[in-house]
Amino acid sequence: MRAVLSIGSNLDDRRSLLQTVVDEFRAETVAASPVFSTPPWGVEDQDEFLNAVLIVDVDTSPLDLLRRGQGLEEAADRVRVRRWGPRTLDVDIVQVIRDGEEICSDDPELTLPHPHAHERAFVLVPWLAADPDAVLRGTPVAELVAGLDAGDVAAVREVPEG
Repeated sequence: MRAVLSIGSNLDDRRSLLQTVVDEFRAETVAASPVFSTPPWGVEDQDEFLNAVLIVDVDTSPLDLLRRGQGLEEAADRVRVRRWGPRTLDVDIVQVIRDGEEICSDDPELTLPHPHAHERAFVLVPWLAADPDAVLRGTPVAELVAGLDAGDVAAVREVPEG
């Protein structure tokens, strides 16, 4: 199955924390975006995030993939104190494709595709960088980006390596 993972961090050594996810999925990664600096979403009184997208081919279930991401968050000492608040590491499953079909699920533990991905520049801009032909629920991601507030899109800035 192919999955799109959105990863982010705005605490501690953000780049190193993102690297833990890249390292975990290195053998399964088919595409990866550059790292982007993005303003916080939802709760704005916090530091900027570093965000990226990985596209991975994994031989597992969506729930097992969720557990793998949660394990990385736990290893990074992620604490869920405030919804959309600061975090050491966030690993979200944005989309899962199995046998060419997008998996849709309303399971409260793992809603697919991610219910807010279509409105978040910090997800869509990196995803588009990783896969210019990406499609979410039948709509090209490029169209979704074009439909977002231009200021929100411009605020997602690629961070040079190093």
